[in-house]
Amino acid sequence: MIQPRSLPWHRPLRSLLPLGILPLLAGCDMVVLNPAGDVARQQADVLLISVGLMLLIIVPVMLLTVWFAWKYRASNEKAKYDPEFDHSTGLELVIWSGPLLIVIALGALTWISTHLLDPYRPIGQISDGKPVPKGQQPLEIQVVSLDWKWLFIYPEQGIATVNQLVLPVDRQVRFRLSSSSVMNTFYVPTMAGMIYTMPGMETKLHAVLNKAGDYRGMSAHYSGAGFSGMNFPVTATDDAGFGRWVAQMRAAPARLTTASYLQLEKPSENVKPIAIGGIERGIFDRIVQMCVRPGTPCMTESMHHGGKDGALGGPTNNRLPQSQDRTKGALEKNADEIGTSPHSSAPEGSAGAPGKEDPGNDANRNMTRIAPPALPGRPAPAQG
Repeated sequence: MIQPRSLPWHRPLRSLLPLGILPLLAGCDMVVLNPAGDVARQQADVLLISVGLMLLIIVPVMLLTVWFAWKYRASNEKAKYDPEFDHSTGLELVIWSGPLLIVIALGALTWISTHLLDPYRPIGQISDGKPVPKGQQPLEIQVVSLDWKWLFIYPEQGIATVNQLVLPVDRQVRFRLSSSSVMNTFYVPTMAGMIYTMPGMETKLHAVLNKAGDYRGMSAHYSGAGFSGMNFPVTATDDAGFGRWVAQMRAAPARLTTASYLQLEKPSENVKPIAIGGIERGIFDRIVQMCVRPGTPCMTESMHHGGKDGALGGPTNNRLPQSQDRTKGALEKNADEIGTSPHSSAPEGSAGAPGKEDPGNDANRNMTRIAPPALPGRPAPAQG
């Protein structure tokens, strides 16, 4: 029985198989290199320029590799053979100056683009050659990554959606992003780069869409079993269309309240878009502070310790009952119990610095130093 691999035409045919895939890729949209938003377009330009600069080295090296192999092949008796060759200053300059200049160019490009396209920085233009209209305020959208869906809150419009994002064309959008449980990544390839969402923290992203149409957003960071279903449609429309959509959303009976959010944040997969016609005031800030659930202290409140007679609930790091054999921690002491303790750092010399009481005093120029500990046979150093 003849095995397929022994057929004479099998190996050439196998090498041509990758070419057969090209027609299948003809319908693919290279969205990263053909975006609909100015921020993503600038990022695509940075990518293309970087690739072009690197190809200035890669292509000549590949061509020269083939050329050297062909010229100095064993059968070419005309090629010059110089077994004593070990160095060429001119050749070294060519070899090292090219990559050095490209590295410098890539470094400058990266530095400029990193600061210019900082996601926390408001955009400077709506599109190429079109600055942000004077007086135009960015549209604020609050984004929360849940398990496993996206919550979008429009505080100015008083609405919210689940797994659906609608934006007006040619208007700057300021995203405020957080997460309910684990780290995730918000990514709309046609609009801007990825930005992380983290529980208990808020990140920001400024972007814009310049072409009306339907696009796709996704989660770009694995976050559990339902991660693959964390996709959502993104619709860009004109101002009139956006206004009609907002009016339609406000008619939805659902409301985003504390109780409904606690139900919404429970894990669920492949969730269809949900329209929410009203939102509870300040709920996004409580999501960031991780205190949506009633009775849960917000993180800012937890950072305040003690107060006079425990007005703010006392210390949060040690709520154990006091006993005779346990010394109070610093955060458990009342204000009248807090005193001073010796320290090992002080200005040089025996006299203390008068500070603002005598600004011109030379003692104010003394540097503090850490005194070495007393050792057997050596007295402890005097403190100033």
